[in-house]
Amino acid sequence: MTSMKKMTMIPLLAGLILGSTLWNGGFTNTAAAATSTTTPASISTTSNKTEKTETNHLPNIKILATGGTIAGSSAVNTDTTGYKAGSLGVETLIKAVPEMKSIANVSGEQIVNIDSSDMNNDILLKLAKRTNELLARDDVDGVVITHGTDTLEETAYFLDLVVKSDKPVVVVGSMRPATAISADGPFNLYNAVKVAGASSSKGQGVLVLLNDRIGAARYVTKTNTTAVDTFKSMEQGYLGAVVGDQVYYYNKSVRKHTTASVFDISNLTELPQVDILYEYQNNGRYLYDAAVAAGAKGIVVAGSGNGSLSKASKEGAEAAGKKGVIIARSTRVGSGVVSPSTKDAASNFVSTDSLNPQKARILLMLALTRTHDVNQIQSFFNEY
Repeated sequence: MTSMKKMTMIPLLAGLILGSTLWNGGFTNTAAAATSTTTPASISTTSNKTEKTETNHLPNIKILATGGTIAGSSAVNTDTTGYKAGSLGVETLIKAVPEMKSIANVSGEQIVNIDSSDMNNDILLKLAKRTNELLARDDVDGVVITHGTDTLEETAYFLDLVVKSDKPVVVVGSMRPATAISADGPFNLYNAVKVAGASSSKGQGVLVLLNDRIGAARYVTKTNTTAVDTFKSMEQGYLGAVVGDQVYYYNKSVRKHTTASVFDISNLTELPQVDILYEYQNNGRYLYDAAVAAGAKGIVVAGSGNGSLSKASKEGAEAAGKKGVIIARSTRVGSGVVSPSTKDAASNFVSTDSLNPQKARILLMLALTRTHDVNQIQSFFNEY
């Protein structure tokens, strides 16, 4: 190689190495290690120092971070499964996507920093109340919530039922940690901010954004353990998509949500206990007895087929129903409507429409904050 060719190649290689270092899935391993300390839930952080109203034309979007894979890290940049979820703070997530500054005035706040499998009712209430507080402000145009994907759909549906604003709320996550070579989190976060700042997102209910698709919290669900296109709306379809930096909508959720919802958590400090039991061959009634003894006010059954229960399960469910426990029949099959039965109400049973067991639990908890009347609760499942 001639001296001139060597001189030409040196800056080119240096540029390629630098670019790879700066954009290794949004974070370098060094940066991840430097920011691996969990941000305490009590600390608020902001990227623009802002609790003031911005004077430019861009929408003001608040990011509420709860942890998950999108904030996960690993010492190995090819690791997409053995990482630590919820190890990076919201400021790190924001700084990794500086392009967001061109589409919104973004600030961040750490609610918690956990694996979403550890999400619980207390955190749900805290998150929902803070979301409503922010949306009530004139200087907030929308909220983005970062979340682990394992229970993301449950949190999104809970918010869909209790948010009291038509301003956009977008729940976003990722399937690969921030340190992975092809991390999907940075672009998902950018798109979520884009969707939250779009005027067409107003009144759409709580939205879920991953892999360029916009899903309704009521319909979308996780369908694959590790694939980046895991969130799908199998029968009802997506609401829209982000393509070429543009937000497109083609459908609307027809079920009641947000401002049309009767559910109000502003004065709640806890939610009723609702458990989920799974239907399978050779099961017995003892799990129903145990749930009642443990204080369950409602039980969702992941029934076989069209919400079917075995004789043993039905015996346990009916015994629970006689003690005032509401039994909600869902299905374990993954899609389809559980049709109502004329015999349901007599046993304190309700059918859950097309809600999967985990979302049926969310609605039943909220329903029980308003009534224990089985017919009224059935109407909630018909409407939401």
